[in-house]
Amino acid sequence: MILEKKSKKKVDVEKIIPKLLFLMAAISVFTTIGIILTLIFETFIFFDRVSIVEFFTASKWLPFASVPSFGIMPLIVGTLKITLIAAVVAVPVGLATAIFLSEYASEKTRRIIKPILEVLAGIPTIVYGFFALTFVTPVLRELFPSLDMFNALSPGIVVGIMIMPMVASLSEDALVSVPKSIREGAYALGATKLETTIKVVLPAAISGIVASIVLGLSRAIGETMIVSVAGGSTPSMNMDVTSSIQTMTAYIVQVSSGDAGYGTTIYYSIYAVGMTLFVFTLVMNLLAQFISRRFREEY
Repeated sequence: MILEKKSKKKVDVEKIIPKLLFLMAAISVFTTIGIILTLIFETFIFFDRVSIVEFFTASKWLPFASVPSFGIMPLIVGTLKITLIAAVVAVPVGLATAIFLSEYASEKTRRIIKPILEVLAGIPTIVYGFFALTFVTPVLRELFPSLDMFNALSPGIVVGIMIMPMVASLSEDALVSVPKSIREGAYALGATKLETTIKVVLPAAISGIVASIVLGLSRAIGETMIVSVAGGSTPSMNMDVTSSIQTMTAYIVQVSSGDAGYGTTIYYSIYAVGMTLFVFTLVMNLLAQFISRRFREEY
């Protein structure tokens, strides 16, 4: 009798757990669908008031002017400037860190460096923002006196520092996953450790490395607080990194903080900007998945 009750309880648990797990998965799916539908519906309201052609072709973003202009290109240029500077910082440093941890570091050294990278990854972005404004910018102004207090260079560098642990960690995982036999084969042919790393291990892990870089850059595109605190609020089409800029995320923060009333064209513009940002990050993530699958098949 007791065995029958235990068996019945076990069967009940086996039936309930899959349903519970499905419910958890469904919540995340429906949440994503809800976010996308909200963006789409509110964006349509904006484009009922502003021409979509003007939105993508006009060269000025002046939503608060007496004669407003809603050309998103200055915000896109500001976002891409930050992303490019971040890539210049994060990719070489992150990749070098991954190679060192995977191929050269001792177990003791790895146990020291890995927690430091995890701490960097866990620092709130608002802290990074004030670090950029109160430390990095003054240091850069000592080197470049013409640098404005709010500029693209300082937040770009700090965004690079922020995404560097992601690039390093994911790239290291890709390098470690390369079979040991491939390395031993290279050594047997007389290759040095450096030659094995550059000519054998890196090509074999290229799918994971490229995917880590693309995911890091998509994170940089969506960064909000660092550029809001240290980048300024001046949309600009020029490629000058020493002057104030405004990114897509920084504009959303500006309007969301109360600069526009509910139901106004400026209010709905944040959804149009958000949809553009969503498309950017979606394309980057799809690109990372495509590259990962493509190169994994070849290797």
